[in-house]
Amino acid sequence: MSKKVKAVCFGEVLFDVFPDKERIGGAPLNVASRLSSMGVETEMISRVGDDEKGQQLLDYLQSRNIKIASIHKDSQHPTGAVQVTLSASGSATYEITHPSAWDKITISEAMLKSVKEADAFIFGSLVARDEVSRKTLFELIPKAKYRVLDFNLRPPHYSEDLLKELIQHAEFIKFNDDELFEIAAMMGSKYNSLEQNLLFMAVKSNAKTICVTKGRHGAVLMHDKKLYYNSGYKIRVKDTVGAGDSFLGTLLARLLQGEEPQTALETACAVGALVAGQEGANPEISPETIQAFIEPY
Repeated sequence: MSKKVKAVCFGEVLFDVFPDKERIGGAPLNVASRLSSMGVETEMISRVGDDEKGQQLLDYLQSRNIKIASIHKDSQHPTGAVQVTLSASGSATYEITHPSAWDKITISEAMLKSVKEADAFIFGSLVARDEVSRKTLFELIPKAKYRVLDFNLRPPHYSEDLLKELIQHAEFIKFNDDELFEIAAMMGSKYNSLEQNLLFMAVKSNAKTICVTKGRHGAVLMHDKKLYYNSGYKIRVKDTVGAGDSFLGTLLARLLQGEEPQTALETACAVGALVAGQEGANPEISPETIQAFIEPY
């Protein structure tokens, strides 16, 4: 039996607005949703507008068994929204409304307590675009036992100084391949290969675990000075929204629960592919579906 672990996710909760529909999303919310589905006791720290959309988000999180005591309502700012445009191949581009309620997360004693008690504290770079939420994040980071940084580079919502500061606080970093190359170059890398840049970032940071997703080509994981590889799974892509978040939620859950890194990586890549093969960021995926996808015979 895997051990019971607790995780706290910090950051944006919002609606992804597609040309034909709206869907609940936000990278930290997507990670929280997948962590919870993997048996991790999960809490979300964020802020929503005092509006109908905000209530829908709270109801959704509760339906996913995610604790919401540290999601406050804001009467001054609306619940977050992102205009999503999909290319012919299903890749997404984003226009992110500012300021939204999640830009204005203010600290509370309950948040500090939750972060202190959790086995992992997961945060991204996007939530730090506004000084209010950024200040709260940097007050919570020192309280965390294990800090997980999930890059979410959305121009123009980040700066070189911010990214460099966040990197120094993380024990676990997740990049996609584009983010790895951009940030490694920012830190002075002259390398052209993915593995060399991954190892370069290991030297430049305090992270003992770094994973890099490569879209349909799988992922590379560095964990305790060893490299693990998965070359990807074949799937007909519906949309890529949330696939990387579900990958991270699965990988983190399995590692925290004590699973072998190679098995954890394979499962995480499979879940990421299964999410890309369905519409929306948080489809429900059963353990049986995952197993049948990895080993059909």
